[in-house]
Amino acid sequence: MVWQPEIDELNERKKLAYKLGGEERVQKHLDNGKLTVRDRIVTLIDENSFQERGVLAGKATYENNELVDFRPSNYVMGLGKIDGRRVSIGGDDFTVRGGAADGAVGDKKTHQERMALELRIPIVRLIDGTGGGGSVKTIEDIGRTYLPGGPGFWETANDAMEQVPVVAAAMGSVAGIGAARVAVSHFSVIVKGTGQVFTAGPPVVERGLGMWVDKEDLGGAEIHAHGSGVCDNEATDELDAFEQIRAFLSYLPSSSWEIPPHEGTDDSPTRRDEELLSIIPRERRQPHIIRKLIKHIIDHDSFFEIGKFFGRSVVTCLGRIDGFPVAIIANDPMAVGGSLDTPGSEKMLKFIDLADTFNLPIINLVDQPGFMIGVEAEKAGVIKAGVRALQAIYQCSVPWATVILRRAYGVAGAGHQNHSNSRWPYRIAWPSGDWGSLPIEGGVMAAYRRDIEAADDPESYRQEIEDKLNLLRSPFRTAESFNIEDIIDPRDTRPLLADWVQDAYRVLRSSTLGPKGRGMRA
Repeated sequence: MVWQPEIDELNERKKLAYKLGGEERVQKHLDNGKLTVRDRIVTLIDENSFQERGVLAGKATYENNELVDFRPSNYVMGLGKIDGRRVSIGGDDFTVRGGAADGAVGDKKTHQERMALELRIPIVRLIDGTGGGGSVKTIEDIGRTYLPGGPGFWETANDAMEQVPVVAAAMGSVAGIGAARVAVSHFSVIVKGTGQVFTAGPPVVERGLGMWVDKEDLGGAEIHAHGSGVCDNEATDELDAFEQIRAFLSYLPSSSWEIPPHEGTDDSPTRRDEELLSIIPRERRQPHIIRKLIKHIIDHDSFFEIGKFFGRSVVTCLGRIDGFPVAIIANDPMAVGGSLDTPGSEKMLKFIDLADTFNLPIINLVDQPGFMIGVEAEKAGVIKAGVRALQAIYQCSVPWATVILRRAYGVAGAGHQNHSNSRWPYRIAWPSGDWGSLPIEGGVMAAYRRDIEAADDPESYRQEIEDKLNLLRSPFRTAESFNIEDIIDPRDTRPLLADWVQDAYRVLRSSTLGPKGRGMRA
């Protein structure tokens, strides 16, 4: 018992740290419908798996060398497990200085991320308050201002994006670099009603722009999950956010040096759903329900969508086929006809980078009429954003399977896969396949304008040309020249992809894994 006094002091200091910002502030936090930072962590991770680091960090007050007061650091972090796999996890404590970075002691955030890089494990950030930003109160505390920047977070954050899965959750009002910490992630989720993300909050906006805006209208889920795409998904509450984090990580390896984990399934890889035979309408202008189609192909209950409300012309989701994780891209004809617009291009680029970084084979379900057209699309820089998405496709090195469901037109349609990719590319089409430089319906007038206008009956002549060209439109004519590798019965899509994914993972296992070298575009 030689060291019992020190052990008693240790336990007392821990007790003070666990009080967070004090009973009153903690209760106010709870009354706002939010869990405390440690409750968030232990609720998200596996039971009894949290190993906290830096619990004793804080600002102490002494009198005659005796501890009389202690304010803990407002960042809690350490190691834990999710579904049995190690993660590096940390969260802001809003009850201490609103989660501001300058309420922390030592650079615990950077330490958390460096642990993840050394151990090659995922990073989970539970961000609340400024979540890394500062407070003007610091000026009074330290007696000076300070120049932003310096080594630390950004270096490790950039390295992390290349090497390990990074997940961020906006749990409260998140501003400044806290907002940046949400954005620089592979997957982000915002809690509806209690989470907001902004570069600066309402008081700063009012002072700078002379206008007051409510924090929800400034940076709530409607703004960033539905509008800007800053946050990938929204959650109904904190528990839903945790469930989404667990689900997302279940598809990914712990680092870019590994391949994604296989899960057992009782869903037969040879399942042939009859509904697939009639899911694409014969009428070319009639849309179909792409999410329903996807669920017929992947394992039951394995559909996890990312970015549902942003870039709606493109569906991006994770799923499994025969237990193997895959990344799926699909055009949604229910949104702007499935045309590739600027938000859809941005969404596709980020998703392809995610799959390429973490060795997820990609399946592209194509019903692409081309880039979005019109004045608004041009103002939004659709061709620039679209070209960046196509560059991501051609830089992508993971196995890639393309299933052309219906349309594949123009430059956007040409980008349905990396045609020079030698790492097990695969391309098939359904009998509903319809492709070319331009749709016949619109292209005839552009190509034959003079002839049509000179005809005695222009409309009748235009229709005559369209009818003639439609006879040559059959995808079977394309297959005759081996311009499409195969045309399949739609019901065979899952069995064929199940065979392909087995080979895709065989290719991945024999490949050199690790960072791609070009970085991960956040």
